[in-house]
Amino acid sequence: MNFEKLLNEGKIEKVEKKEFISNSIDKSIEFARKGFETENYNEIMSVVYNAIFKIGNKLMNYLGFRAIGKEHHKHVFEFLLQTGLDPDLVGYFDNIRKRRNDFIYRDIGGTSREEAEEIINRADEFVHKIRTFVHKIGT
Repeated sequence: MNFEKLLNEGKIEKVEKKEFISNSIDKSIEFARKGFETENYNEIMSVVYNAIFKIGNKLMNYLGFRAIGKEHHKHVFEFLLQTGLDPDLVGYFDNIRKRRNDFIYRDIGGTSREEAEEIINRADEFVHKIRTFVHKIGT
């Protein structure tokens, strides 16, 4: 894991390492699951994205970094790629980041029930991979 390029580009900075505590992520994803009753699939996408963004930040802090700048959400995913985590899942949630941005700031785009289900399933997988990664490097 080499983060020098991101540091030199001013996308991340070093911070004091923090303990990796991620139980709030499960609560967020469970909250999103309950959103199916409302049929507001864009909100489900947004809640799940926020959970993934949050666990990405927690991993960064655990490793002694944080994203900075106007595009700090984007920088979290660039960082996650550098960790060697599953590039397909990182790319998938980076695309969700872009879709969420369109939904939040431009009121465009729509998420189907099937897409919302996929987002939650892939989030479960990604959270598991991040926790496994932290356990692996922490031991």
